[in-house]
Order: sequence, then C-alpha cells, then structure tokens
Amino acid sequence: MPRARAAAAVGVHVRTARDWDKGIRHVGNARLYPDGRLVDYNSGMTSHVAVVLAGSGSPSMPAPEVSWAVPLAVVEKPLHGRYLTLVEREQIADWHHAGASLREIGRRLGRAPSTIKRELDARTPDAGTAHGSRGSRGSRGYEPHAAQRAWAASRARPKASKLAAEGPLRDFVTAGLSQQWSPEQICHALVEQYPHDESMRVSTETIYQAIYLQARGGLRREVASALRTGRTRRVSHRSPQERTSRASRFIDPMVMISERPAEVADRAVPGHWEGDLIMGAGNNSAIVTLVERTTRYVMLGHLPGGHTAEEVRDVLVPLIQTLPQHLRGSLTWDQGTEMAAHRQFSVATGVPVYFCDPHSPWQRGSNENTNGLLRQYFPKGTDLSVHAPEDLEHVAQLLNGRPRKTLGWKNPAERLRDLLTAS
Repeated sequence: MPRARAAAAVGVHVRTARDWDKGIRHVGNARLYPDGRLVDYNSGMTSHVAVVLAGSGSPSMPAPEVSWAVPLAVVEKPLHGRYLTLVEREQIADWHHAGASLREIGRRLGRAPSTIKRELDARTPDAGTAHGSRGSRGSRGYEPHAAQRAWAASRARPKASKLAAEGPLRDFVTAGLSQQWSPEQICHALVEQYPHDESMRVSTETIYQAIYLQARGGLRREVASALRTGRTRRVSHRSPQERTSRASRFIDPMVMISERPAEVADRAVPGHWEGDLIMGAGNNSAIVTLVERTTRYVMLGHLPGGHTAEEVRDVLVPLIQTLPQHLRGSLTWDQGTEMAAHRQFSVATGVPVYFCDPHSPWQRGSNENTNGLLRQYFPKGTDLSVHAPEDLEHVAQLLNGRPRKTLGWKNPAERLRDLLTAS
C-alpha cells in the first residue's frame, strides 16, 4: 500500500514512516542515522555515536531497537539463495495469517517445512501461541520486515579468530607448528587426540589465516618457523607447463618402471622403496633419501664428500641391509648417474632397481614429497656436509613421527612398527 496509508494504519506521521524506510531512528528530539550521525534539529547540532543493538545503550542515550540499528543497504543486500528473502518473509506472513499450514507454505516457496517453522518460532514475539492463533490479529504476530532486520543484524557478527586468544587450542597449534607439522596435520591430530572435545577444533584455513593475515592475529610471530616453506605470504600454484624439470637422464642399460610388478604400483605390499639425492651447495655434498611406498617411512644416508656411483652404492647397501628381508622388495630411482652401480647394489642386497621415465618425477611421488619436506631442515644452497649422521637420524625421526593424511593421520613409525611386529 502507499506509504501514507501504511503510516495511517500504524498511527504515525508519514514523515516518520519515510524515516523508518531510510533506517532513521528517532531518539528524543534527534534523528539517529544508520551511519551513526545524530542530528538534533532543535539545536542544529550534529554528532556521531556508535550504532548499537537494543539493550546495550547507556542511561543517557537509549539504544535503538535491533530493527532500526541495521542500515537499509545491509537489510536489502542480495545473498545466497539458501537464505530467506524479504519477499519470502512477506509471503510467509500473509499465508500464515491466512491459516496455511507449515507444509503448505514450504511447498509454495520451495522450502522445507522445518525452515518455515524455525523462522516463525525465532521471529514471532509471541512464539508460544503463534501457531495456535494463525488467523487472529489480536496479538502481535510474525512481522516480516522486523524479522528481516533482526536477521540482518544477527548475520553481521564479526568474530575474533579462535587462535587470537590464549588457551589449550592455541598451545596445541603452536606446539604442532614448532614440530614442523602442516596446518592440515594439526587439524586432524586434534580430532585424533580430543575426539569428544569440540572446543579443540580448528580448520586448516583458520591456521593459515592466523599465520598469513595479521588482522586475524594469533600466530604472526611464529611465521618464520611455522611452515616448512618459510613463506610470509601466500603464492599461487604453478601449472605443470610452468614447472621446470630437474630430472637427469641415465643412459646405461636399466630396467624401466614399466617392467615393475603391479603390486608395487598399488602400494598394497610393503617393502618397496623410492630413492633420490638432495644436493648441497655447489653439488659438492648430498644426502640419500629413501621412502617406503606403503608406510612413507623415511631413511637418510650421509654423503659428506661426494655422490659418485660408488659412494652412493656404499651408502645404500648398509641402509637397505638394516631392514628385514620381507621389507626389501624393490627400489625406484630416477635416471641420475649416481645409480650407475645399480647392478652391484642389487647383487649385494637382492633388491632390484627400477628407473623412472625421463622427466617424470611423479613416478616417485612419495620421494619427491619427502625431499620437499627435508628442505625445511636442509635448505637449498647450504653445505650438507656439516650435518653428522646423528643429525640425519634426528630429522628422519621427526618426519616418521608426523601424522600423515594418506595413513589416516597415523604416522610412518607406527605403521612400520605394526609391519615388523606382525611378521
């Protein structure tokens, strides 16, 4: 209906109705605008106040009601289709007053009856008798515009980050980051260790935001050591076409990965390993990395002086010989010349070596991923010869103690222990 008729039906002046439409609230002899301006038309004075919700004002300045504390732009802002719109709320009010059932209203709107019931129960002042007096207008019932404004006010609720305040949750996250756990590992470790404590829950994204976004707070000071990448800001992933391949070809006769048994590819049988080297400054030092495909268990070998085929062979043989026989299935390597003595290695250990196709690092994905993790401890361009075998063993223990997504958030050490005890 026209504003003049609506104002007359409610019993207010048409100018007051126009102010209401604009989100302006009358406070004594002044008008409080949605942006916080308080204009006293008697004195001509304009001041600014904080727009607050009902019940939170001071004795000298009554707080505006919730319905009028929200700017009109916020009330009418289009949102996702799962939310009720003002038009739908008007239709709910009309059909509800006409006596339509909740199921009938939901069917007409294409909404669940429970959605209609929750809306009426939450936004009807006299909710206890609302459904019982649908056709009566004697008491104040469901008001769609007031419901829309109240919903808009409740929706705008900026919350502090879970990790901004001190407590056991933040302590757990900080401890996990200090052990070089990823945010995803921390998220799932919380579920494993506190299965019945809902307060000990935080999403992966919340941890990343606490690290990267200063406004979210909480973990900013740990950013230098929190993530294995050491990044202080997010970067987008590169496409495969933009990536550079570091694989080097191996020209000597070899057994290709295409001839590897099928049981190796599906990771169903333990004891099959992937190997590679991580290089130090000037390619003068290196570390041998071995990863078991089923358990993701890591073993490291010390190469302080060089990485010739003979030196790599002499490190690999004792590493493999520390394993029980049933865990010596095979070894997959890239086409680097450091494996030129692969036949001698196989004779000494009984472990066949399979070589990946050129420029195909994904064929030993577990090892590639592990090498990336190791760079947190052994950065590129540093001298790896300064690390003693004890240092390598310590780093291997740290990696083997991390919960892994592929292992159902168990760690490699536990999986390997189960295999050894089962045998």
